[in-house]
Amino acid sequence: MGLLGILVGLALLVWFAYKGWSVLLLAPVGALVAAAFAGDPLLAHWTQTFMGSAGRFVAQFFPLFLLGALFGKLMEDSGSVSAIADWMTEKLGAERAILAVVLAGAIVTYGGVSLFVAYFVLAPMATALFRAADIPRRLMPAAIIVGSSTFTMSALPGTPAIPNTIPMPFFGTTPFAAPGLGIIASAIMLGIGLWWLARCEASARAAGEGFGADQPGAADAAVEDPVIRERAVAAREFDPAEIHNSAPAPDQPGIVAAALPLVVVVVVNLLMSFVVLPQIDAAFLAEPRWGGTTLSAVAGVWAVATALAAAIATLLAVSGRRIPSLRATMDAGANAAVLPIFSVASLVGFGAVVAAMPAFEVVRDWVLGIGGGPLVSLAVATNVLAALTGSASGGLTIALDALGPTYMAIAAEKGIDPGLLHRIAVIGAGTLDILPHNGAVITLLAVCGCTHRESYLDIVIVGIGGSLAALIAVIAIGGLVGSF
Repeated sequence: MGLLGILVGLALLVWFAYKGWSVLLLAPVGALVAAAFAGDPLLAHWTQTFMGSAGRFVAQFFPLFLLGALFGKLMEDSGSVSAIADWMTEKLGAERAILAVVLAGAIVTYGGVSLFVAYFVLAPMATALFRAADIPRRLMPAAIIVGSSTFTMSALPGTPAIPNTIPMPFFGTTPFAAPGLGIIASAIMLGIGLWWLARCEASARAAGEGFGADQPGAADAAVEDPVIRERAVAAREFDPAEIHNSAPAPDQPGIVAAALPLVVVVVVNLLMSFVVLPQIDAAFLAEPRWGGTTLSAVAGVWAVATALAAAIATLLAVSGRRIPSLRATMDAGANAAVLPIFSVASLVGFGAVVAAMPAFEVVRDWVLGIGGGPLVSLAVATNVLAALTGSASGGLTIALDALGPTYMAIAAEKGIDPGLLHRIAVIGAGTLDILPHNGAVITLLAVCGCTHRESYLDIVIVGIGGSLAALIAVIAIGGLVGSF
């Protein structure tokens, strides 16, 4: 009965989330259903197990959600994201429209700009370029996915994307875990994405297929759709309802001023991870007043938080005066972080209740018994949970909450570098999360004025196919030569 309860609770969560119901309601209901089937005390699971795990997630990662959303909103309202997009358009032109969209997405998301902020800038950029080049509109979502939701989210070393930060407290790693393997994985994802899009463009030209009809107002409609919002907030770290809750700058900064905060994110993240934090005497963290933790458990979060804070300070110094209403922008950015983190935390709470069920031992034994060793089983676990929840962050945290200590014990026994576990877990979570019910996919299609029928196959190839190929390569190389 316990295993049946887990399956029923998960089915309810997935089905009603797909219908647009709030995860804040669905996750505790699904958890209580699972507990009821097991005959466990419901209120104890809700207040102790569910809320305890959800609260720990908020305590660990709210600084990153807050600073990430705030930075993204400041970059948007200062005109910096648009300036970078326009600069890429000018340099590459309509004849390289796909490459321009991909690279613009990669630059802004690797620099720490929230994904949904990037979507609402990249979609107009892609529309203009694709129209000028007469490339089918249906390829716009796939081009944006390649640049913003594949290698810069899960593979490129140092990316401040939330999924890349989640394994750090579990494995004691940094955002730069397994950098060599991350670069290889990034090259595979980017290569497959560009190859497929070039192939689709050539086929469309041969068939005489052009850009097609414009879809005016698509972005505004996506912002105002409550169902899209409910699906989106559990998928990424920015509430799209806050996109238009402040006024953008009337003009754009120069490209140097626009790009400088992104450079600061990367440089400060690197310095904190490899220069500053390793020299700190953090023995005080073992005291009860600091949670009895270690530097390795918090260093990654500290590095990314410091990098984002430094980038925000830089942006305010060089472009802050250009923002019409700084208070409104700051409020919108802060508010944009709240619903996403509590939605993901609710998924984490659901996972904690499921993991506490006696029947979960069957699931754990099945996962650990998957052929191919711990690297393969970790990839499968993160893939499956991210797919079911429609959230890379939620699925990854559920998997590591339940199985992270077990994998660390296996790594110590077999001499596996935790950095390799980190990189495989993140790439795994960023593969099958791009299913049709994923909030980021639904939002992107709406913003671009496209449908699943028109564009989803291309998203599958560049998003799932490219990431899966990179994941296989990292597992194979990591299994042979270890982490580097």
